[in-house]
Amino acid sequence: MSAGAIILAFALFQLKHYLADFHWQTIWMVETKGRYGHPGGLAHSGLHGLLSLPVLLVAAPWMPALTVVLILAEIAAHYHIDWLKSRIVTRRGLGEDDSVYWHLFGLDQAAHHLTYIGMVAILLGAAG
Repeated sequence: MSAGAIILAFALFQLKHYLADFHWQTIWMVETKGRYGHPGGLAHSGLHGLLSLPVLLVAAPWMPALTVVLILAEIAAHYHIDWLKSRIVTRRGLGEDDSVYWHLFGLDQAAHHLTYIGMVAILLGAAG
């Protein structure tokens, strides 16, 4: 992968994350992410995986099998990151007026973005 392709992949991952987390995430998804296995959290994570497909096809169109593996891994990682944050927020009774809520929100977002760094690193390793 060229430097330009890497930068493009990161830019597209940021855009897709913004859309999936802040525009296309429904209240149903938000309210059910803390219940393990609930379809709302699964749908939200699946949306992230679906939106990663075009990013990965642009970044590494010659690796379709790896693309499938990365998407499935992202869905699992995204699901568990969101579930854990939601469980902590709910169990502690945290809200937007609590500083710990915002610390967890930032940690959640950082974990998602580190997932994208890992995905690109795996593509780089596979590309040789």
